[in-house]
Order: sequence, then C-alpha cells, then structure tokens
Amino acid sequence: MLNKLRTVRNDQYWDYFILVARFLLGWTFLRYGYGKLDGGQFGLTEVEMATQVQDLSLFRLAWFLFDHQPFKAVVGLLQILCGLLLLINRTAIIGAIMFLPLITTILLIDLTVMPSYLVGGFAWRLLSYLLLDLLILWHYKEKMIIIWDAMSRQVNTKFSIPAGSYLLLPVMAIGLEVAIVLPKILLNTILHPTKMMKGFEKVPELMKEVIAQISS
Repeated sequence: MLNKLRTVRNDQYWDYFILVARFLLGWTFLRYGYGKLDGGQFGLTEVEMATQVQDLSLFRLAWFLFDHQPFKAVVGLLQILCGLLLLINRTAIIGAIMFLPLITTILLIDLTVMPSYLVGGFAWRLLSYLLLDLLILWHYKEKMIIIWDAMSRQVNTKFSIPAGSYLLLPVMAIGLEVAIVLPKILLNTILHPTKMMKGFEKVPELMKEVIAQISS
C-alpha cells in the first residue's frame, strides 16, 4: 500500500513537472512571438545600417534579413499559436508537435549565424527546450501511439492502380507542374505581352545553359 502511494505521488510530481515544462515553452514562445510582431526582435541599429555589408557579422546580416515581412510576422504568429496550444490542455500535444520543427529550425539558424561566444549558451538553452518538448510528448505517449497508428496504418491509394502507371509518374508530375504554371503564363501574356515576348526570347539561351551544366 505504501509503495502504491509513493508511485501515485511520484506520478503526480512528474505530471506537475510536465505542466511546468509546458508553461515554460509556451510562455517563451509567446514572448518571442510577440517580440517579433512588436518590432522588439531582429533589425539593425542606425550605425549598423550605415556600415558596409562586408564589415557586418553574419549574425547581424541575418538579423537584418529576418526583419523583413512577411517572414517576421509569420514566424511571430506561429510562435504565438504554438505557445497558446502548449498552454491549453486540450491542444497540448498539437502544440508540442508543432514546437519540434520550430525550435529545430531556430537552433540550426543560431548554430549557423551566431558568433562563437554566444552560440554555446543559446545552443544549450534551445537543446534543453527540445528535450523538454520530447519529454512532454513522452508523457503523453499513449495518445502519441494512437496518433501515429492513425497516420501510418493503411495509407494507400483508394483504388487499385496498375503497376505500369507508376512508371509514368515522373512524366505526369512534369505535366502537372506545367499545368500549374500555364495559367500564370497566359495571364501575364495577356496583361504584359511585350515583357513576356522578351522573356520567351531568352528561353533558348537558358536551355543551352541548363544542358551545358548537365553535360559538364
């Protein structure tokens, strides 16, 4: 009986720890997401804006590029959405799944552009967030197994397709790509005929360059 009570108590502590982790990750993304929408993140100072590109660090150049729209607004909104999903019990798993690609992308960007004296601290922090998110998913592993089974089991075409049709997939994919672009080409030809004619004249040269690159 005593062991059972200890197990229940430990489970309660672990459950509370997961709740704390959810709050930390959710609140962190809410803050950073709002900071992007509020203009408090990214961008350069006036002095840096007057500096030549070759004199700026890769980190500051990245901060300049990330300050442009719609990139900054979209990332900010995604972080806010993910943070809210993590904080709400009914959507915590969705938020934890959404957190994975976002935090991984941020980690890769920081590892790429940050100077060495900063990257260590940020990498440790982001890896810790990643670990906490994985622990959240592990805590709800029973539901994750159900989700995985639902997504991976018996995923196939609705009708039987002849084996030979699979060989035509590359050709059909190219045809679909052309079908997607064709309406845009027709519209531009009607609205901007002169500009499109000049573009068509450059097609043979472009084809020669592509063939030359492939043959080399």
